[in-house]
Order: sequence, then C-alpha cells, then structure tokens
Amino acid sequence: MAQLEHIEAIEKRLWSAADTLRANSNYASNEYFLPVMGLVFLRHAYSRYLSVKDGIEASLPTRGGKSRPLTKEDFSQKSAIFLKPKAQFDTLVALPDSADRAKAIIDAMESIEADYENLRGVLPKSEYQELDNAVLGQLLRTLNPEELKRVSGDVFGRIYEYFLTQFADQKAHDGGEFFTPVSLVSLIANVIEPTNGRVLDPACGSGGMFVQSARVVERRHENPTEKLTFYGLEKNATTIRLAKMNLAVHGLEGNIQRSITYYEDPHELLRKADFVMANPPFNVDEIDADKVKNDPRLPFGLPGVNKKGKVSNGNYVWISYFY
Repeated sequence: MAQLEHIEAIEKRLWSAADTLRANSNYASNEYFLPVMGLVFLRHAYSRYLSVKDGIEASLPTRGGKSRPLTKEDFSQKSAIFLKPKAQFDTLVALPDSADRAKAIIDAMESIEADYENLRGVLPKSEYQELDNAVLGQLLRTLNPEELKRVSGDVFGRIYEYFLTQFADQKAHDGGEFFTPVSLVSLIANVIEPTNGRVLDPACGSGGMFVQSARVVERRHENPTEKLTFYGLEKNATTIRLAKMNLAVHGLEGNIQRSITYYEDPHELLRKADFVMANPPFNVDEIDADKVKNDPRLPFGLPGVNKKGKVSNGNYVWISYFY
C-alpha cells in the first residue's frame, strides 16, 4: 500500500508540474498533450530498457572476453524497446540550453520508428518544433526526477495512463472520448477474463481494453504477447497514435485500423473473435440506415429507423457487434 501511495503521489506531482508549465506558456491543452505523451512514452521506454539491459548483457555469449553488440531482438524478447544512445532519455535531459532540443527529440523518435515498423508514423515529431526550447528542457527534467529512478514495476505505464486521464478531463483531444477510465476498463477485462485468443475492441480509443486484458494474462503468470492478439477499430488518426504508444509502453502490439465501425469491418472478424469488449459512444442517432441495412454483423436487422433514414438508437447496433 505504501508503494502504491508513493506512486500515486509521483503521478500527481508530475502532472501538476507539466500542467503548470503549460498554464504558464502560450499553449492550449490540445497543442500540448501529444508532445507530452510522446515524452512520457520515451521516458518509459528508457526505464524499461534499463531494467532489462543488465540481464541481457549477462546472458550474452562471449568470445575472447568480448560480447556481441546488443540488438533489437534481445530487447523484444523482454517486451522492451531497443534504444540507440541518441534515443535514451538521459541523453536528452543532458542537452545544454544551446542545443536544439526539438531536433534531438525528433531524431530520437525517428530512430525508434526506424527499428519498429509498428511505430512508424506514430510517434510525435513535428509537434516538438512548436514548443519553445526552454519549455522542452523543463519538460524533460520534469519527467526525470531522481525518485523515479528508484521505483520498480510498470510505473511509467501507470503514469502514461494517468496523464491520459488528466488530458481527457481537460478535453484536450476528441472531446475526451478517446479515454475510458482505467477502473471501468479493468472491471470489464476482469469480468470477461480474456486469457487466450483474439481480442476485438471496435471502439478502441487509446487502447485501454488491450492493456487491461494483458494484465489479466500476466496475473496468471503467462505472457500476453503469446496468449492474446489485439484488433482495434478507431475513427480518429491521432487517437490511433495514442493507442499504439499505449500498447508499446506496456510491451504490447496490436492491429489497429482507422475505421468508422458502423460502416466498415476491415478486420473481418465476424464470428472469429474470441472476445469483444468496448466502451462505445452511446445513444448515437446519426447512423445511416441505408449503409448498414445489409451488414452481416447485424443478425437481427436494424433496431429502428427514423424519418431521416437514420438508425434511431445506435446502442442496439453495438450490442449486435458484441453478439
């Protein structure tokens, strides 16, 4: 309990410092949130990298007293991201004020994307050019306090989720709809207990259902990357980036497609998904009935169509998707 309270205190202090910095700058929440989430991602990747690096080096075979260089594959086996020196957080924190921090951060992100196809085009890059060099320096230092170097476990995964919660409360992106509170997602995952197979979230937002599903498997002392395959649908391109970063900071991957779920089914998982879970947008009444009337995912037909040719209550459409 003391450890949990300590982590919660760290989360609040980090958020308070980052939000105070925003409040004293010229940036709105919607301009600030993606660069901040990118740095939280990078800090977590570095934390995970350090936590497994010594063990990997100790296990490498030696020849003539020398070991081969570390590789991406070494870290992938440990659900961690391999970071070149320029992508390591301490390198960025140590930059002098005369350095171009935006360029250095962009170079760090590009080096990760070059090694990981699932993250290509996902990580924030050009967004950092919009932030002052001094603001970036303060952000880097804020996310690198000494106390975080002494905690263990998936602390930065928690911090990533905490920052998502706070930005959602501020409606910094997509009206806050991209994020479902962790407590609710955890409840859904623990009731359904996805332990093996394909997991589909047709309204996946920032990917919380996948993260909590993985935790169900981890509590069974099993590897979620071996037990679960994640499929998501999401209409917003920026939210997809958040989801892929969220998965990556937890050592996970998923096939997330940009799609308006009512009208498209790119995964073609009808009767093939082992688990379907979502917190979809409720009470939608603007679904074009003519576009969905022959959808095989609606085995009971349309729930009702109003005079404008719209499905009168989208909740029944979502229930059909879960069927």
